[in-house]
Amino acid sequence: MLKSIKEANAIIEPWQKALRDTDDLQQFYDFAKEENDDNTLVELAVQAESLEKDIAHIEFIRKLSGEDDNSPAILTIHSGAGGTESCDWTDMLFRLYTRWMERRNFKFNILDSQPGDGAGLKSVTIEVQGEYAYGHLKAECGVHRLVRISPFDSNARRHTSFSSVSCYPIAEEVDDYQIEEKDIRIDTYRASGAGGQHVNKTDSAVRMTHIPTNIVVACQNERSQIQNRDVALRLLKARVRQHYKEIEEAERQSKLAEKKKIEWGSQIRSYVLHPYNMVKDHRTDAETSNTQAVLDGDIDMFIEAYLLAFA
Repeated sequence: MLKSIKEANAIIEPWQKALRDTDDLQQFYDFAKEENDDNTLVELAVQAESLEKDIAHIEFIRKLSGEDDNSPAILTIHSGAGGTESCDWTDMLFRLYTRWMERRNFKFNILDSQPGDGAGLKSVTIEVQGEYAYGHLKAECGVHRLVRISPFDSNARRHTSFSSVSCYPIAEEVDDYQIEEKDIRIDTYRASGAGGQHVNKTDSAVRMTHIPTNIVVACQNERSQIQNRDVALRLLKARVRQHYKEIEEAERQSKLAEKKKIEWGSQIRSYVLHPYNMVKDHRTDAETSNTQAVLDGDIDMFIEAYLLAFA
């Protein structure tokens, strides 16, 4: 109850302040217009522009009022069509999102990662803690396409790479969510990441498969198999819970969402580094030529455009 009140106040109080500021500006404007006070009118125009930005931000936060929007999130990036190129692109996206998290002072923890053959990452899974973590990151779900001159091609030809990004919330009730033991297959293997003396010596990494849905999660970040098992089970519960919620939502809308392949024609956003510089979101048409800033984690414009359009 207290959490609900706090979240409601976080929306109501800024709106009330904006309403008071609007009334004050209107009164000052009427007075300055009657007195032909041009200097005050110029100053009020600046204040009005600032107020407009504040209201746009409040409207954006209001879009983050979904059931799980203020929950921690699990972000997973998978390489797609393109081999080594896509593994390198997955690594670039991993850097992009961790930079974005650092900008927002979000805490994140790498739960699992699979190195690519020769370069980059085949996949990486990150737990993200922060205000409205899932609410923001759900805007990034989909296929991301990169066009560039390949650093792995001795002939300096242009290549296109694909990686998919998925995100799901870890809600408070996840720990209470029940999954039948008979529906879970557990495999162990040797960790390839951080883990100190246990790396490549014990089968501490854990992979869990939910047999009815074929959902797979893995964790190798913790130092013991027991710890990895606990984290993996929590992730599996979150994934399965989200899976059934999405099915229910699809049924309410009388349609099932099509899961797109990680290849041509299915991308949500394109990052073009050659023959020109542009990042464009194909869902909202938001775009920028400052590709370096985007690759350094400046993606708020795309997240906000998506949430304002679709939330």
